[in-house]
Amino acid sequence: MAWRFFSFLSKIKSSKTLNPNVNPSSTKSPFSTSFLVTKTPKSLKKKRKPKPSPRTTPVQTQPNRIHELERILHRDALLRFVTRSKLFLSTQPEHVLRLDDAGKLHRELGFPRGRKVSRFIRRHPLLFQTYRHTDGKTWLGFTDLMEDLLAEEHSLMDSMELNRVEKVRKLLMMSARHRIPLSKIHHCRTLFGIPDDFRDRVSKYPNFFNVVIDNDRRRVLELANWDPLLAVSALEREFVVDEDGAKRKFSFPLKHGKGLDLEVDDKKKLDLLNALPLVSPYSDGSKFDAWTLEAEKYRVGVVHEFLSLTLEKRASIHHLVEFKEEFSLTKHTYEMLRKQPRAFYLAGTEMNWAVFLKDAYDRNGVLIEKDPQVVFNEKLYKYAQVDEMEPGSDDRVEEQHLS
Repeated sequence: MAWRFFSFLSKIKSSKTLNPNVNPSSTKSPFSTSFLVTKTPKSLKKKRKPKPSPRTTPVQTQPNRIHELERILHRDALLRFVTRSKLFLSTQPEHVLRLDDAGKLHRELGFPRGRKVSRFIRRHPLLFQTYRHTDGKTWLGFTDLMEDLLAEEHSLMDSMELNRVEKVRKLLMMSARHRIPLSKIHHCRTLFGIPDDFRDRVSKYPNFFNVVIDNDRRRVLELANWDPLLAVSALEREFVVDEDGAKRKFSFPLKHGKGLDLEVDDKKKLDLLNALPLVSPYSDGSKFDAWTLEAEKYRVGVVHEFLSLTLEKRASIHHLVEFKEEFSLTKHTYEMLRKQPRAFYLAGTEMNWAVFLKDAYDRNGVLIEKDPQVVFNEKLYKYAQVDEMEPGSDDRVEEQHLS
C-alpha cells in the first residue's frame, strides 16, 4: 500500500509542473518582493471631480447670471442672524434671553449649528448686547438703538395695516376655496410685511375675514366677501399700459409639425399668439386639468401675482411650497419658471433657489418701487454693519451702502 501512496504523490508533483494554468505566484520564490511599493501615491493619483449636487449647483450658468440679484441672496445669508434674532427676541418677555439658552436655538436665531452665538452678537454691537443679571447668568438683549428701531417699525406696521389687509384679501381670493391656515400666513408674514399680531388684528375686520376651525383643528382664515375690484392682477394692469411688452414677456411655444416648414419669424409670431391672454390668477385653478396649457398659464399667473404682492418682489422655494395646495402648484414649478426667463429670474442653487420679478429691479439690482417696510429694513441692515457710531453720525450711516 505504501508504494501506491508514494506513486500518487509523484503524479501530483508532475501534474503541477506540466499544467500551464497553475498560478506561478502561488509557488514559493527564493526572493521576496514585499518591500516594493505597489500602490500609487496619493500625490500622483488623479483627483476625481465631485459629482454635481443640487445643493451646490447654481441655477444660472455664468453667462446668464445677474450678479446684482445674486448679491441680494448673499446679503440675506450674511444678515440672517439679525433678521431671525430680531423676530425671535421680539416675542420674548422683556426682549431678553439667557445666553445659555440662546446657544441652543441656532435655528430660531439664524446662526450655523455648532457655532457660538456670542461670535455673532459681537458682529452687530449697535443692535445686540449681553449683560450680567442679578442671578449671575449672562443674558442677550437689544441695545437702546434697537429698541428705538423696533418702536419705529411697530408704528410703521400700524400705519400700513390697511395695505396689509388688502394683500391678505388678495391672497385669499387667489387660493382654493378662498381659505388659508393662519399658521401659513404667520410663517410668511415678513414676506408681505404682515405684523406679528395679525392673527389678533383680523377680528377688527369682520366684513373681510372669518376665522374657522378645520378638521385638523387648525385656525383657518376665510374670505368673507368677494371684491371684484381686487380681482385684477398686476399683469392685467400692465397689459393695459403696454400690450406688446406684456406679450413678449411670456413664452408658451406651440407644438406644430415639421411639415409646416415655418421660418424663425413665423414661429415667433405663432408662439406670440399663444402667449396671451394668461388665465387670471383669481380664477378657480382646481378646474383645470393638471397638464393642459390653460393650467400652466394659470400657475404662471399665480406665481407672478404672488411675487407682486411681496415686499421685495421675490420669494424662495420655501415660500412657494408653503402655499402649494392653496395655489394648485405642482412639483414642476421650478421647470415651469425656468421656461419664462423674461419674466422671472431664478437665483441660488437648484435645491435652495429664489425667484425674482425681473421688471421690479433696475440694472443695479435695486427695487424700482420700495415699500416703507423695505426702506426700514435697509436702514436696519446698515446699522447691522456698523461697529461703532459716533454722536451725530446717523446721517453718515444712512448714506452707507451694503458691502
